[in-house]
Amino acid sequence: MAFSARYVAFDGYNDGASWPLDTIIYTTPDGRGLLDVEHDLAALQTRSGDDWRALFDARAGARGWPDRSGVWGKREWVLPALDERFITTLGEGQTQLLAAPPRMAKAFGMNDLWIKQCGHTHTGSFKDWGMTVLVSQVRAMRASGVPIAAVGCASTGDTSAALSAYCAAADIPSVVFLPADKISIAQLVQPIANGAIVLSLDTDFDGCMRLIKEVVQALPIYLANSMNSLRLEGQKTIAIEIAQQLGWRVPDWVVVPGGNLGNVYALWKGFRMMADLGVTDRMPRLAVAQAERANPLARAFRGGLDEMAARYAPMAAQSTFASAIQIGDPVSIHRAMKALVATNGVVGDASEAELMDACAKADRAGLFTDPHTGVALAVLDKLRVAGTVAPDETVVVVSTAHGLKFTDSKVAYHQGALTALGAAHRNPPIALPADVGRVIDTLRARL
Repeated sequence: MAFSARYVAFDGYNDGASWPLDTIIYTTPDGRGLLDVEHDLAALQTRSGDDWRALFDARAGARGWPDRSGVWGKREWVLPALDERFITTLGEGQTQLLAAPPRMAKAFGMNDLWIKQCGHTHTGSFKDWGMTVLVSQVRAMRASGVPIAAVGCASTGDTSAALSAYCAAADIPSVVFLPADKISIAQLVQPIANGAIVLSLDTDFDGCMRLIKEVVQALPIYLANSMNSLRLEGQKTIAIEIAQQLGWRVPDWVVVPGGNLGNVYALWKGFRMMADLGVTDRMPRLAVAQAERANPLARAFRGGLDEMAARYAPMAAQSTFASAIQIGDPVSIHRAMKALVATNGVVGDASEAELMDACAKADRAGLFTDPHTGVALAVLDKLRVAGTVAPDETVVVVSTAHGLKFTDSKVAYHQGALTALGAAHRNPPIALPADVGRVIDTLRARL
């Protein structure tokens, strides 16, 4: 049986209308809401859960492409009608689900803690999982004559890196809008190196987002931000991969950093799809972690799940070390709320001191953690102390980016430039003369 997918209005706007995936459309025509990609579940259910598990397991060990891709190895659940000639892959997915070293698990008071290292992919962030899908679809659309001159995005860093890399691989021009002086040098240089047209704008991410939404109405530039639901189809395979790497077991909790919040909904979609198709037998609870300086969802959640939607209000995000989630008006806010309500989820936030100390605690156990994962770990710590998460529950923390993109903050932390935050786990280098006696005395005192 042929598998298929289409755009529908998120949460049922427009009375069941649908649009083909090669349509240039990001919201419902009346502008009331975002779109979602809906799959033909009846067709997918013609295969049993056992059959899907066996197929995905066989592809995970394959030598050839696209099966070896963590995303395209599950292509029937992603873009089932895409001609494989247009798949643009840079080896995304199949990243480590790391059992937290005992020292780290103890530091966070957990007995069964896992880190899904989504940043250990081609451009160093989870954005690759979604961008491979979007760029592959654009490649097919351009080949069929759809007038797309370039693909563009607003970004706090990682989206621009993924977009520019995948567009370069597909020989498609890319345009990125970045907030000036608000992302790391490592993030800035990636789209520049990949040949993107980079616009450094005197505004924040939310301002960049407002601008590009206007620009794509005037120029034949295809929008690649997560309001485009194609991205979420790739990102949902993170959930499938988590379950697969746990032996098709669903964790009790998944903790995910939340900025624009598309990843929250994508994870829910992945777990929901597995349950609907009999691949797994339950859903996890979701915990969204936000930086205290960019926490509109956490503020709304303080009144509880029932009042969350009514209490929500955008905010002006302040500067945070977790720059990729420094977003005050998230595009996928209603998507995330749906996922939280459906999973009896929770939302927490972390101060700058808490997130940097959490990074340092994880690093002391052998990791090299980005600040956004630090936010997730800090929120997990709070949830465990509050008794919301029990020490014996299975918890997966989604690590969204590679720590090497954020070395400036780590250097500042350990060199003492952030002592106003406390920096409880500083480990500065010890300056000594080249004298063997002094070296030995110092080591004796430390060991």
